[in-house]
Amino acid sequence: MAQGASPISEDLITPFEKNGNYTATYDESINHYKKLEIAFSSSIKVNEFGMTDSGNSLHEVIVTKDGVFDPEQIRKNGKAIIFVNNAIHPGEPCGVDASMMLARDLRKKRNNLLDNAVVVIIPIYNISGHLNRGSFSRANQQGPSAYGFRGNAQNLDLNRDFIKGDTENARSFNKLYTKWSPDILIDNHTSNGADYPYVMTLIPTQKDKMEAVLSSYMQDKMLPELFSKMEEKGYEMTPYVYARTTPDEGIRGFLDLARYSSGYANLHNSISFMPETHMLKPFKDRVMSTYHFMRSMLEHVADNHTEILATRKKAIDNTMTKSKFDLNWEVDTDAAGKVMFKGYEAKYKPSEISGLDRLYYDHDAPYEMEIPFFNTYKSNLTVDKPSAYIIPRAYKQIVDRMKANGVVAEELGKSQIKEVEIYKIIDYKSPTKPYEGHFLHTKVEVSKSIQNIQYYEGDYIIRTDQKMNNYILQTLEPQGPDSWFAWNFFDGILMQKEHFSPYVFEDLAAEFLKKNPDVRRALEEKKATDPEFAKNAYAQLNFVYERSAHYEPTFMRYPVGRVVGN
Repeated sequence: MAQGASPISEDLITPFEKNGNYTATYDESINHYKKLEIAFSSSIKVNEFGMTDSGNSLHEVIVTKDGVFDPEQIRKNGKAIIFVNNAIHPGEPCGVDASMMLARDLRKKRNNLLDNAVVVIIPIYNISGHLNRGSFSRANQQGPSAYGFRGNAQNLDLNRDFIKGDTENARSFNKLYTKWSPDILIDNHTSNGADYPYVMTLIPTQKDKMEAVLSSYMQDKMLPELFSKMEEKGYEMTPYVYARTTPDEGIRGFLDLARYSSGYANLHNSISFMPETHMLKPFKDRVMSTYHFMRSMLEHVADNHTEILATRKKAIDNTMTKSKFDLNWEVDTDAAGKVMFKGYEAKYKPSEISGLDRLYYDHDAPYEMEIPFFNTYKSNLTVDKPSAYIIPRAYKQIVDRMKANGVVAEELGKSQIKEVEIYKIIDYKSPTKPYEGHFLHTKVEVSKSIQNIQYYEGDYIIRTDQKMNNYILQTLEPQGPDSWFAWNFFDGILMQKEHFSPYVFEDLAAEFLKKNPDVRRALEEKKATDPEFAKNAYAQLNFVYERSAHYEPTFMRYPVGRVVGN
């Protein structure tokens, strides 16, 4: 028992503490927090918040020291807010059990960890997946004896749903996260991949996506201290082992786009982490390393909360005023660093299944050496911020999602014609099979022009002087990898609604060409340089049709207008 601790009553001992290869069920977890609420009523509060696809409410557990549970008052009191998410992938339940112990110990044991911080815990995020309990879905994982399933009730991965919000889980999470606007997010996971000695690996928000002041603080002060504290506690960490092939050939920093928890949190200017325990380590060690990571974070915040809050405020202020925003990034292979890594030699031997060579990691051949670490990303797409966006009210479902994330959207008070910058979708790529329920568009190409567009009373205007500007631009710029366009919310514009009958349009086209000699010259030039086109009568008619007044202006026209002036 820790020095200064009082005995833990039998009623507050977690199922995991009784059996180190067991993770709590949904009912056991929620009941544990309700017991804590009774035992520590002045400092632990359990609320239902929003709905999930399972039909069960999402829960928030607030752990404080002074009995203040209101986020606005907590902010006024100058306390940092740490937000912990568990069981987004219920087959990776380390955080479920670690958080149950943490909430109890923060109030049971004497410490100063909540003097300047408040902890908000989601006990189980993917409730339907957690209820779908079994022992075989994680073929590569050692324990626990039973656990939940990765997909939720819609068989969707919630760690791809933070932007598109297909699930009630995500829509409730968005509102809860916005309510708290936490300074730090911890989203607990277990990894797949290579074999190595570390129990804990760590994915921070990709540093080159963050506001510079926040990135510098995380890189220069927070991460070194977290790595040091974890080593002192007996759980030495390494960066997440996102290997090129095997770790000795180098690892890469993870590009956490906005669809992922840590990338989503970055849109809110939170410092965020996905701790990834190692699948092949005993469950007991994985849970305890998660527990100690969260305590290490609290220890860091206890000593640095003032600087964390001030740094985040600078990041938010810059987000509100800067004029250029990066939308996408790629790894800079010319900027490889080095990281000291402990591993096992990767070797090959004949497979008992195929007889061909198979990979294995030789535990009798450990090594420690510097390996390449590709953790620098460079922007490959930057846009100028408009002064506002205008969204037709037909796309209310988008605006509702944006409002849930703290975006301020005003309604136009009267119908009017506005001069705006408009994108036309020139090209895009889509997969042949769905990804998380969508045919996600990539490699989007646009052209832009100034047009006078009719808008109507009740359409939405979203100004870009807000703290959620990162979210606004990432979702409304169609070239963004997690934009509303990428996630198919605007697919109606990609299908032409009106066409022509060739025998009717022949006469109209002939008359049009007489009045538009420039189009006639362009047609003749294309016929002279494109033999296939020259043999295709319909293609030639369509060439004229696309340049006539009959061609629908809304086809491939992105309906969100960019207001570039005041």
